[in-house]
Amino acid sequence: MRQATNAMRRATSAGLKAAVHRSKPLTRAGVLERLFTLAFERLVYPQIWEDPVVDMEALDIGPGHEVIAIASGGCNVLSYLTADPAGVTAVDLNGAHIALGRLKICALENLPDYDTFFRFFGRADARANIAAYDRRLRPRLDPATRAYWDKRTALGRRRIGIFAHNFYHHGLLGHVLGAGHTLARLHGLDPSIVLKARTLDEQRALYEKRLAPIFDKPLIRWILKQPASLYGLGIPPAQYKALAADSPLGIGAVLSERLERLACGFDIADNYFAWQAFGRRYAPGPNPALPPYLQRQSFDAVRSRAGRVRYVQRSFTDILRDSPPASFDRYALLDAQDWMNDAELAALWAEITRTARPGARVIFRTAADERLLPGRAPEDVLAAWRYEEERSRELGRRDRSSIYGAFHLYTLEAREA
Repeated sequence: MRQATNAMRRATSAGLKAAVHRSKPLTRAGVLERLFTLAFERLVYPQIWEDPVVDMEALDIGPGHEVIAIASGGCNVLSYLTADPAGVTAVDLNGAHIALGRLKICALENLPDYDTFFRFFGRADARANIAAYDRRLRPRLDPATRAYWDKRTALGRRRIGIFAHNFYHHGLLGHVLGAGHTLARLHGLDPSIVLKARTLDEQRALYEKRLAPIFDKPLIRWILKQPASLYGLGIPPAQYKALAADSPLGIGAVLSERLERLACGFDIADNYFAWQAFGRRYAPGPNPALPPYLQRQSFDAVRSRAGRVRYVQRSFTDILRDSPPASFDRYALLDAQDWMNDAELAALWAEITRTARPGARVIFRTAADERLLPGRAPEDVLAAWRYEEERSRELGRRDRSSIYGAFHLYTLEAREA
């Protein structure tokens, strides 16, 4: 068991170093890069922060489609199953995300009903979840995943125990959100106040009076100027620079604008991203806003198709390189390209183009409002693809997570016979 855990950890470390390290170790940039990989080696995202409804509309997944996506917290990968694809390959460098995804698959296949599954991954705060893990899931998990969740922390508690204490308070992102709430309260502000609004007008009024002033506090302005402050959001040093450059007023103005959109741009009742940011949980009540895979009406379909998902701990490019030509119909890259240099972008898109089937679609997001690929990826490779600029802008405006600068959709041009 220890051997399986160590292998997962080594694979995570090696993959992150290859993806992030660009500078010499003893330079300032090198130190920041290594601090980021150290932070990112554990569970980062209890919940993914890309809107799966927007994803599925852009991808137009249908029966027979093979999808490949970065796994992250697994919400989008499992939500894609509602569209009935033939298969989903879920890829991630982070072994903790792979272990979380495999736990969800095992739970779909072995927990008795929707209510038990939702208690485990929706509310994620009951001792009964641990009993369900020991009785129904643990014996059916692969050795590496079982070893991950059985591993004891420095306090002697098994990792699986976080599902008895609000899973969404954990992971690197959960801890950073918790720290943000603590800092807000120390300044006399309460992020959860926004959740009390009943209309969009009330949301804006509460945000402007009770939350927006946080960006005027000297301590907050200083913290946001430190690249490491955003590591918990999964933003490496290179992406931090792009994000800060998105406004002439700097990083504080960019984050203020995006937090305002999250708080005011969508009806709180329909935006589970806002509930996670401002309440650190999903909304209570009988009909809360949820990712598609957690919705009661989706459960039977997602459960029956869970075996179509394959989790792999490798880089996206490496998986494609080992795949035959014309292997995939749909590609979901999240914001991974923000981490890449030009050579890595070129290699990725060469493999996407080689493995793409006719009519293939690619989606991704960028921290900054930028096109990213022109001038960086080879022109002859990009010539095979059509950028859906107007559609990308429209879908970006509808992304309820509100944290990205832009959403991008590319479609494969028809190839000559």
